[in-house]
Amino acid sequence: MAKRSKKIHKSQVKLEGYVVVAFAEDFEQAQEYKTLLEANDIPAVISEHEEQPIGSKEIAVMVPEEFLDEAHVVIESQQAYDDFYDFALEDEEDSDFDGDLFEEDF
Repeated sequence: MAKRSKKIHKSQVKLEGYVVVAFAEDFEQAQEYKTLLEANDIPAVISEHEEQPIGSKEIAVMVPEEFLDEAHVVIESQQAYDDFYDFALEDEEDSDFDGDLFEEDF
């Protein structure tokens, strides 16, 4: 049992100075956030917490505290871009544009 407490202590030391920038819905989303942050020169780690009372795991994306504001901006900008892109695709799919309108019969 002493080994387990040492392991937990080591992981806590590794994350010392890190704060949560976002919670992800799943590990794939957490990995996307981490990749996005690292592409913008922001160190990031993924921390999974034990199951919560509601039956789901919390997956936290963490950054050093001094990068927190910049990390928020990067993630929010990406989310806004994704929302815009999704909206544009929905509009394109929803449009009832009739391609035959411009065809001319000769």
